[in-house]
Amino acid sequence: MGDISPALLTKRLKQLEEQNMVIRRRIPGQRGFEYFPTDACESLLPVLFALGEWGIIWAKKTILDQDFDVEFLMVYLERSIDREKLKGLQTIIKFRFKDLEEQRDWWLLVSPEKSEVCIKDPGKDVDVYFHCSVQTLPDIWMGDRTYRDAIKTGDLIMDGDPGLTRNVTEWLRPGIFANSSRNDTPE
Repeated sequence: MGDISPALLTKRLKQLEEQNMVIRRRIPGQRGFEYFPTDACESLLPVLFALGEWGIIWAKKTILDQDFDVEFLMVYLERSIDREKLKGLQTIIKFRFKDLEEQRDWWLLVSPEKSEVCIKDPGKDVDVYFHCSVQTLPDIWMGDRTYRDAIKTGDLIMDGDPGLTRNVTEWLRPGIFANSSRNDTPE
């Protein structure tokens, strides 16, 4: 969650639990907890979706370059992996963000059980490489442009296993607003 401190995150989750918005459950065999939405929380999804649609139409053009957060992006990409579409015991995906001066390289380690973001080289063979700016992937993920367009313009270099690079849209699902209308976007 970006720059939120663990203490503040714990406090916010506790408040949501007290307000019956989430249910906290211990992670089996591990330290820590998982949080699940309650029916009350799930009933807010149409409202949250409507706010997201509003943001695409009215607020998207106000986003500045410094507003793009690679940590936040990587969490969303991690959640967007369709693990069932990736065959084998593990798939390693490397992202290099050319516009970052620090922490340019990020990895997603994907197994049938989970996807995990890494900021240190896992020391394993990489199956797919993405080389782009921090802004390029959110544009694609949000449906503002296609992988093909980003590659054609040189904004994205994608290399690796042809079976994965050719079918990236099958295993790296777009964001929930990718198909939202942009026709009403004011100039």
